[in-house]
Amino acid sequence: MSKKLHIQKLRRVYVWELPVRFYHWLNVLVLIALVVTGFYMSNPLAILSKKEAVNSYTMGWFRYIHFAAAYLFFFNFLFRLYWGFAGNKYANWKQFIPISRRFFQEMWTVFKIDILMMKGKNGKSEHLSVGHNAMAGFIYFLTFIVFLIQCLTGFGLYAPMASWWFPKLFAWVPAVFGGDILTRVIHHWAMWFFILFAIVHVYLVFYHDYIEGRGEISSMGGGWKFIEDDVFEQNKHTTPNPESAK
Repeated sequence: MSKKLHIQKLRRVYVWELPVRFYHWLNVLVLIALVVTGFYMSNPLAILSKKEAVNSYTMGWFRYIHFAAAYLFFFNFLFRLYWGFAGNKYANWKQFIPISRRFFQEMWTVFKIDILMMKGKNGKSEHLSVGHNAMAGFIYFLTFIVFLIQCLTGFGLYAPMASWWFPKLFAWVPAVFGGDILTRVIHHWAMWFFILFAIVHVYLVFYHDYIEGRGEISSMGGGWKFIEDDVFEQNKHTTPNPESAK
């Protein structure tokens, strides 16, 4: 007896707008710059330190790059907060904060599939979201909190040596975090959070691209994903203005 072949119709959906993609890749670049320069500033290479004051100005350049990247990181972060209100449904702040029972139910579904390696409907490891799934959205929300902590502690440490008025606005931060030493420790460990997050994030992007075939990787380049018709229709009720598809 021949088995009936099930063919799932896909539609091309514009999910990630250009501002979201720009924010994402700028964040990648500045975080790499911040991590590399931050490591060097905390533990400079002894072989270079002998020549720095006379010739190379190595620490000066690393500090300059670190501070410049910090400004980009901060204002890019502010822009993303703004776009959480101005962007489409997939960029909206409601995608990141648990505000409904459905959000928690989907988080549990994602946990079973990604962590417990259980199967979804029809024996497939699939999610029901077009943009971020609920678990990813909530983790991004926690990441935004760490973004804020990193910005506060970084500018708080920079404030005493800054000549511009803006960093001096954060001069109160070290006192709130328990002094310069503890503020520096928090700033350092927040960096490790970003490193761990980046590793897990890249793994999950490739993982879901492989098992779902929705174009997860290419979507952050062009903005388009390929979504099952029934999944797209099921997600319509979550917003009054669903994105058009081609």
